This record gives sequence, structure tokens and C-alpha cells, in this order.
Amino acid sequence: MSKLTSLRGVAVSTVDARPLVARITASLREGIELGELGAGARLSSETELARQHSVSRAVVREAIAVLRSDGLVEVRRGVGAFVVERVQEPVPFADLSLERISSVIELIELRLGFETEAASLAAARRSATQLEAILEAHRHVGESIEEEQPTRYTDFNLHLRIAEATQNSRFPELMMLVKAGMVAAGPKATSEDAASLLPKNPHLQEEHGKIVNAIVRGSADDARSAMRAHLEGSLERYKNLLLARVAM
Repeated sequence: MSKLTSLRGVAVSTVDARPLVARITASLREGIELGELGAGARLSSETELARQHSVSRAVVREAIAVLRSDGLVEVRRGVGAFVVERVQEPVPFADLSLERISSVIELIELRLGFETEAASLAAARRSATQLEAILEAHRHVGESIEEEQPTRYTDFNLHLRIAEATQNSRFPELMMLVKAGMVAAGPKATSEDAASLLPKNPHLQEEHGKIVNAIVRGSADDARSAMRAHLEGSLERYKNLLLARVAM
């Protein structure tokens, strides 16, 4: 399949180097995704599509099979291929809620998987500027504790600064995705907020201090271990809180 294009006023023939099936599939997919073929619309017959694209019916049949496997069309024997209604993909982490203890527990289990490694990478890769940001965030947590203010905001900021120090943008991106499960949307916790029901961690600043100290020293293993201990402690406290509420 070729087409004529103009190159400095001279007509030349260009050939699409993609395999025939890939080209037909891409063309049909584009029509579906742009809405030119809406849900329930019937694709042209194999014979007509073959004529339009100057290919064999076997090529068209294989292209439709690809679209079918991708969930874009359904084939009705003896009738033809029809565009299926596209189901809205669920938004990741959209159901995170500080009001459900089980949601907080699920999130901490996830954080154990990536924040421990983030702390390790931060210790190995942090820049001087990022180290200053981590130290400042740590100080702000301490100030919140001294002023008897909620620490969730300053706590999140510290964990975010550590994620940024990994030099891998995916870590802070993931932190922002799960922020709703760590920080309430409003300025204050509600009476149903799981965090408001949890006894304050008297060792919070000490636990943070061990993480920060390991990052300052550039000890990846110690940073990983300190972050794991910190998160496992939080996980245990929330599990105990959940058990206590179930027993009520």
C-alpha cells in the first residue's frame, strides 16, 4: 500500500512499512477511538474492507481478530463485526479513604513495598539540596509534635521529600497518587477519620530520625530497615485498632 507525497515539489511514492495486518488494525482502531464508529456500529464487510484497503479478506479477518482480542469489537457469526461499548477503566486509588481503617491498612502494606526501597535509594542518590529538604521536613514534623498539631501533613511531606531524593520521578508520582489515603482533604480530621482514632505514636520523631540519619550517612541498608520498622509499627497499630473496633 503506497501513497503519493510531495517532497520539494516532486511527487514521490511512499510505502507504509508496517505489516498489512498492523496497518488495517490501526486504521480500524483509530476510527473506533475517535468515535467515528460508535458503540453498536457495524464494521464494513470483510469484502468491502478488503477492497478499501487493497488487501485480501484473510488480512482483514486477522485485523478484526486483533480488535476482538483487545475488546473493541464482537463478531456475530453470519452478521458481522460490531463495535462494543467501552467500559470506563477504574481510576487507580480512587477509593482510598482515611475513614476506613481497612483502607489505611491496605495502603500501608503497599507502602511497605515501595517506600522501603525509596529510603534506600534516597540514601544512595540524594543531592545536597534534597538532603536539606529532608532535614527541613523532619524539623517541621518535630514542630507539629511540639505544638500538638496534627502531624499527617508534615509527615506526608517528609515521606514525599524522601521519595523525591530517589532521583526516580516514579516514586514521588506514586506518593501523590496515594496521598488521599495519607492526608485528609480538609484542614482537620473528622471524628470518623481512622487516624484521629489512633493513639499518637510517641516514637514518631525518633523513628523518622533513624530514617533521616541513615539517609544523611548514605547507608542504604540502614535507611531501608528504618523505614520498614517505621511502617510496620504503623501497620501493627492500625491492625490493633481494627480488632478493637470489631470486638466492640
